Amino acid sequence: MSPPRKLKSSKPQPQVGEIEREFGVPIPGKILPAEQWAKTAFKKLPPGLWNWTELFGRSAPIVIDIGCGNGRSTLSCAIARPEFDHLGIDILPVVIRYATRRGNQRGLNNIRFAVVGGRELLSEHVSTGSVAEIHIYHPQPYYEAAKIDRRLITPEFLTLAHRSLVPDGKLLLQTDNPSYWRYIKKIVPFFFDLQELDGPWPETPTGRTRREIIARRHGLPIFRGTAQRRDDLSVDEAIHLANALPAPTFNADRRLRRLDEIESRS
Repeated sequence: MSPPRKLKSSKPQPQVGEIEREFGVPIPGKILPAEQWAKTAFKKLPPGLWNWTELFGRSAPIVIDIGCGNGRSTLSCAIARPEFDHLGIDILPVVIRYATRRGNQRGLNNIRFAVVGGRELLSEHVSTGSVAEIHIYHPQPYYEAAKIDRRLITPEFLTLAHRSLVPDGKLLLQTDNPSYWRYIKKIVPFFFDLQELDGPWPETPTGRTRREIIARRHGLPIFRGTAQRRDDLSVDEAIHLANALPAPTFNADRRLRRLDEIESRS
């Protein structure tokens, strides 16, 4: 989940038929004529548990992209996997505006975008066993001690993710913060079978997210993994585990904040 930033650009907007680029890397999908645009934004969050069939107008497996930023990762997945419905969320309205515009212009009816936090979404709006995959790319590590409690990947959150996923459901994770990855490798296997990925995601070799593209250009390592839900673990057992496991109080290394600053200026 990226830090607050202004995404201003003096470049002209891409025209119909053009491919939009960011740092020279294409953003998936072409701009369509306006009459073919989709409506991907939630004007208002529906209350209570969400009915995916009603929200998307069809029955399909659900993929949730938590901290989707400007939408690159959600767009890529939705275009490559049209048989899935995709929900991209972020706590920053400015990046969701970018994501929504891109989803609309590409006519992607299998995408919805919303301003909401990951923990709030899973705890208040997602039914048990209703989601096929949850994607989390570059969750904000929060460097100041006073903000540690804002870190997304916690035992409590993993319990919510485990509950929300279908049997054999998957949690996809990526970060450029070594301390965060060490914590992930320590804590995630209690709830999921974690397999680290050696190298970029095969479907997006040039970078799945804006943050990844920037990090790679500055020589930072990227840590990736796919975690499959442990179906031998009940909801009650997962809750019991969460109460016994350590919180993410690791030192995130303030020196890595320079990348946040670069991203906010780019």
